[in-house]
Amino acid sequence: MKSAKPAAKSSAKQAATATTSARKPARTADRRGSARRTPSSNPRRSTPDRRKAVRQPRAVAPRAPKPPKPPKPPRQPRLVRLADPRKRLRVSLVGVCVVLSLFGGRLIQLQGIDASGYAAVANQIGLDTVPVRAERGEILDRNGASLAATIEAYDIVIDQTQVSNPAAYALQLESILGTDAAALQETLTGDRRYVYVAKGVPGAVWRQVQALGLPGFTAETAAARDYPAGPVAGNVVGVLGAEGVGLTGLEQSMDPTLAGEDGEATYQFSPSGLRIPNSSSNHVQQPVSGTGLRLTLDRDVQWHAEQVLADAVENAGAADGVAVVMDVETQEIVALAATPTFDPNDPGKTEAADRGSAAVEDAYEPGSVFKPITMAAAVEEGVVDASTVFSVPDNIRRGGETINDYYSHGVDQMTVAGIVAKSSNVGTVLAAELLEKDVFNQYLDAFGFGTAPDLGLPGETGGYLPTGDAFTDLTRDNVAFGQGISVSAVQMASAYATIANGGLRVDPRLVAATIGPDGEETPIEPDEPERVISEETAAEVTTMMEAVMGDGGTGGPAEVDGYRVAGKTGTAQRIDPECGCYADYNSSFMGFAPADDPRYAVVVSLFDPKNGNSGSALAGPAFAEIMRFALEQGGVAPTGTEAPQVPLFAE
Repeated sequence: MKSAKPAAKSSAKQAATATTSARKPARTADRRGSARRTPSSNPRRSTPDRRKAVRQPRAVAPRAPKPPKPPKPPRQPRLVRLADPRKRLRVSLVGVCVVLSLFGGRLIQLQGIDASGYAAVANQIGLDTVPVRAERGEILDRNGASLAATIEAYDIVIDQTQVSNPAAYALQLESILGTDAAALQETLTGDRRYVYVAKGVPGAVWRQVQALGLPGFTAETAAARDYPAGPVAGNVVGVLGAEGVGLTGLEQSMDPTLAGEDGEATYQFSPSGLRIPNSSSNHVQQPVSGTGLRLTLDRDVQWHAEQVLADAVENAGAADGVAVVMDVETQEIVALAATPTFDPNDPGKTEAADRGSAAVEDAYEPGSVFKPITMAAAVEEGVVDASTVFSVPDNIRRGGETINDYYSHGVDQMTVAGIVAKSSNVGTVLAAELLEKDVFNQYLDAFGFGTAPDLGLPGETGGYLPTGDAFTDLTRDNVAFGQGISVSAVQMASAYATIANGGLRVDPRLVAATIGPDGEETPIEPDEPERVISEETAAEVTTMMEAVMGDGGTGGPAEVDGYRVAGKTGTAQRIDPECGCYADYNSSFMGFAPADDPRYAVVVSLFDPKNGNSGSALAGPAFAEIMRFALEQGGVAPTGTEAPQVPLFAE
């Protein structure tokens, strides 16, 4: 048993020794080959004396001064060894190839990949697009005589950057363009590339400018008109403005038809401003010519009517006047005259307010010339005929107002024919009172009153026709003799033509046909005629109107030698706009001929005459002269029959 314990102790000691050996640091070999103990990582294994030991400074011996360095021997020159020339050549060749490849790639991009894009940009440089004016349609009279025609004209344009000496340019152009040199010099000076120098100059003038050889000038075709007839029908035809747009008359109202469609031209110019001929960039879009018009006007009849009307206005001391000649069967307007006349070739001489046509634009109270319309309604309704007798005083009271005849007389036993021939206001009212108001109003509407004629002219008036509650008993009485209603001269001509045409009314016309760019005409078909009164009624009223021209009638000064005339005088009170009251007068004469086979209806009205107010004395002679010329021009033979004789008073 005792021998076992030492063994046990020995075993324990060996174990302890092994453990201790494991904790000791390993020895490593230093550079001298001796073993060195590696410091333990366990702080508890540190020696207490070593932690507390204080390191003593070591004594440092003074350093001896260093001896000076000996000077360096001179450096031997470095020998440069040149590269192999074959290598240099190969490197240079590679560099050149790289550069050429870059240029080649760019060239391929420009000419191949992006060629179209760059070409398009290049083509835009130096391009200019200008309008190409369409040829405007011509305006002709019924016989093909020209009233308005397009002429060669140009708008002259300057590129100011090309002008080297504006003063010298201006002096050379002054006499050609008829413009002050100082104004021209101002126009030519600057840095703008596109400035108008003159507009609408004739072709001969532009060629004179070209002959000067001055750089920077170009020209565009312009819309310019010539009016061969001058002031004849000028108020109807109108005038074209500098911008190629109609300003008055048919030039204005029919502008979309006459103008056509403008084209355009794109040209390439050199840096000096010269057009490059045959350039691939040059492009022209052709314009579409406008459509012309053939009117119903007869230029000769129009001219004569204007001359006669002007004389009548002067003789009467009137403010102005109108005259209309209308074909009875077709209601085509053969002449449409107004004062003052207007010359489209020189529009500046006429005030803007006088450049239209008063025959369609002005509405006025017609006065006694309206009485045949009233009698037509009464005869058609069967309440009177030409021989119906009325007891007619020279005045009556209606609606608190007094209605007077133009002359004093006792109570006369007058026939309806006598009432018209003597132009009795009172007798007309007595006949009209036999009509229902609404019925009378319907006849007036059927004759075309209250509605604009729609001739195609600007500013056409429909006048004023009271209707509904406004058409009272007193209104009916006043309208019967031409007051309380306003009309245009064309409306009155249409009403008279309806009676002359046996009671058939056709809408008045001013344009007979359109003319295509190829010269082919397309007639404008008239509307279907509408019957307003019967043929018998029309004949009865015609007889009454012929009585006006006979013995005892008021129409003597309007007789036309060799022709039977059915007519009516009129002296209407004129409303003064300043006071809103009746002041002064309008004097008229209207009728148709030959009465037995009517061809033309003629209307003449003089506004605000100062040398009297009689429609017969002032307007009658003008009516007769215009009618005579129209009949002769139309080839109408003189009448071969006598006018019927009808009593004016009861026997």
